[in-house]
Amino acid sequence: MTSLGSVILEVDDPAAAKAFYEAFGLGPYVDVRASDAPAGGFRGFALSLVVSQPGNVDAFMNAAVDAGATTLKPATKSFWGYGGIVRAPDGTICKIASSKKKDTGPAAREIDQVALLLGVADVKASKRFYVARGLAVAKSFGGKYVEFDTPSSAVTLALYPRRALAKDAGVPQEGTGSHRIVIRGDAGSFTDPDGFAWETASR
Repeated sequence: MTSLGSVILEVDDPAAAKAFYEAFGLGPYVDVRASDAPAGGFRGFALSLVVSQPGNVDAFMNAAVDAGATTLKPATKSFWGYGGIVRAPDGTICKIASSKKKDTGPAAREIDQVALLLGVADVKASKRFYVARGLAVAKSFGGKYVEFDTPSSAVTLALYPRRALAKDAGVPQEGTGSHRIVIRGDAGSFTDPDGFAWETASR
């Protein structure tokens, strides 16, 4: 089964980005490397942190803002739970959410799951592309959402319609230039239909 090894964010200042993600709590989940590739507007992806309760959402939101992030959507209750969205200093959009609406214990910065959400033009077509490269599907909801089964990976890979992902993040869907992200795994080096680059993980 194809696995996702790591997520590499391409940033202007790797030292500053590394310090931010360590302070935020995503240090173990993402790598950073230098890039000056032009990028404007929505980069087509988001990192989703799933936590167990609203207090944990607030703890991560506060840590992100204290470390230099900008709030795109303040944490609020919704029909599906509780969550908010921030933009990291390097431009990466991070969603922090819980399916619970009430706390059951003291707030803690503990992550249950991290998912890389790729905003794609055609979810079904991208699903076929990735299945052909050895990724197994864990969840699939037609053209709305696909999550792949990567049990050995720290980060889960999921597909979302680009327009819907941008709307969820509270940003316009338009973007130009580089996605500023590289996915490392054992499926080989390739670029997917939406321009997301993969490279082979070193063993």
